[in-house]
Amino acid sequence: MLKAARQALFSSGLQYPEFTAPEKQPEDYQVRTYQAAKWVSTTLSGTSLDEAMRVGFRRLFNYIQGHNHKKAKVEMTAPVTCRVEPGAGPACESRFTVSFFIPKEHRQVPPPPSDPDVFLENREQFTAYVRSYGGFSNETLARDELLKLLESLGRDGVHFAERPYYVAGYDSPFKLLKRTNEVWLLQTQAHT
Repeated sequence: MLKAARQALFSSGLQYPEFTAPEKQPEDYQVRTYQAAKWVSTTLSGTSLDEAMRVGFRRLFNYIQGHNHKKAKVEMTAPVTCRVEPGAGPACESRFTVSFFIPKEHRQVPPPPSDPDVFLENREQFTAYVRSYGGFSNETLARDELLKLLESLGRDGVHFAERPYYVAGYDSPFKLLKRTNEVWLLQTQAHT
């Protein structure tokens, strides 16, 4: 437990999902193609991204601490992602799916979750447009960065899905400097 807690608190030595990226990148965002991977996830409904991240993180942290059918400890990974499917209007509930990447040593047969609100998912390969930003992320900052990414993609005439979008965080709340956060929009194919 100490190792997982230390990793969660200090964000060192964590495994990340594999991706490839072209050498030539736009100046204000990146294009990344993530390989197919397994993730452990939980879905919540509500109006607050911050609350969904807090509750979702706690559920998933319990899973990696051994609250699963194998009672197996699972290494902490990064990033913690949150898939956001916005509600129809400003006061409507959104769906938030908070996820941890499954590390290599558990990838073939991840421990089945014992919490009915936690599930395993296979993410197929996907390409995302990624905007990085620092500081302590919150719902307002993530939304501002998403708007900047939308503006950049519009400027460059690329094809993307506006919904859902992802918010990704790489650091523990105890890391004070050089924090890394991201917003992702998924690439779509041009319609002919």
